[in-house]
Amino acid sequence: MRLVIITLIIALICGLLADAYIWMALRSYFRRRVFATVHLVVSVLMALMLVSIMVMPVRTGTDGVLHCTMWMLYAYISVYVPKYIFVIVDALARLPMLWHRNRSRICTGVGTALAVIVFLAMWYGAFWGRWHTDIRHIEVPMQGLPKSFDGLRMVQISDLHVGTWDDDTTMVARIVNQINALHPDVIVFTGDIVNRHSAELRPFMPVLARLKACYGVYSIMGNHDYGDYEEWPDAAAKAADVAALKAMQSRMGWKMLNNGHAVLRNAQGDSLVLVGVENVGDPPFTTYGDLSAAYATPEDRAAKILLTHNPAHWERDILHHDKQNFALTLSGHTHAMQIEVLGLSPAVFRYRHWGGLYDEDPAHLLYVNIGAGTVGFPSRIGATPEITLLTLHSRRH
Repeated sequence: MRLVIITLIIALICGLLADAYIWMALRSYFRRRVFATVHLVVSVLMALMLVSIMVMPVRTGTDGVLHCTMWMLYAYISVYVPKYIFVIVDALARLPMLWHRNRSRICTGVGTALAVIVFLAMWYGAFWGRWHTDIRHIEVPMQGLPKSFDGLRMVQISDLHVGTWDDDTTMVARIVNQINALHPDVIVFTGDIVNRHSAELRPFMPVLARLKACYGVYSIMGNHDYGDYEEWPDAAAKAADVAALKAMQSRMGWKMLNNGHAVLRNAQGDSLVLVGVENVGDPPFTTYGDLSAAYATPEDRAAKILLTHNPAHWERDILHHDKQNFALTLSGHTHAMQIEVLGLSPAVFRYRHWGGLYDEDPAHLLYVNIGAGTVGFPSRIGATPEITLLTLHSRRH
């Protein structure tokens, strides 16, 4: 929590410096002081809003407090990121003045245009981007898949974070309808169904229970599903909430793979194994998963698909490990940091494998779903909510 406060204080100081620069620029650009005055008043209000965010009881408060804080912080960011862009570009426009030349008005115009575009893009992501799903059709050549399973249609969803929608089931119902319309053979969910606690899931249970697939719906836990972002009176209360979340998913008809596996058998007598681990993450995320407990003989020749929330687990323990015979791993977690422009995402600076199909090791494929919900800020800029339809094809060694 202390780190968050320090970050907000640094943001406040940087924001005030940007405000001072823009205030002086407006005074020099316009003879009438009204523009500078309006900017000053708005800047003071934004600074007060950021200060109020610092004292909000986010971890101990209600979901309403969390949502209010989330929107206030996003509003602040949506104003000040464009301001920083303008300040940087406009400062470059003033460099010629060091050599007693005129300021570059072109740079000032470019800075203004970029700031406006970024501001509009951020609110486009909040009011449109996070509400419209992208159904991605992926053909997967899976090594060792029995021929009788060739053409199996598997839908993957991930990171719903239903608490972000409060009690509004509109978006989740739309996702459920879209998935059912695909007539999948099997559905898998790769973690983070809530933000902080199990109660968030309750209004969504009847909707999510409508998901239908021939082989059923399978689910694993993500880092947000263990109550680690909530203040609990004691460890027993936290453990009870985690148990409640697992039980709620079971009541929805979902089959939880809590360090376990399930065998899908078809009419031809062939089998496909789904192996699911609880969250295995890189720091600072806590590890709860145990792959050896989920499947004792990973080196065997059975066709296996691994469900693990964090793709860092695949990178560390599966990729290029010959004794880990998991031909396909499905993950989520990254959200593409909820920003993707022209196939590029800032998530690449945190996760080398942040979204899409990775086939650098043909014997150990990875698909990362960028999620359907939001966390941290209520927006998706380019990285629209994802439903993945994976069509599996048999490929020999």
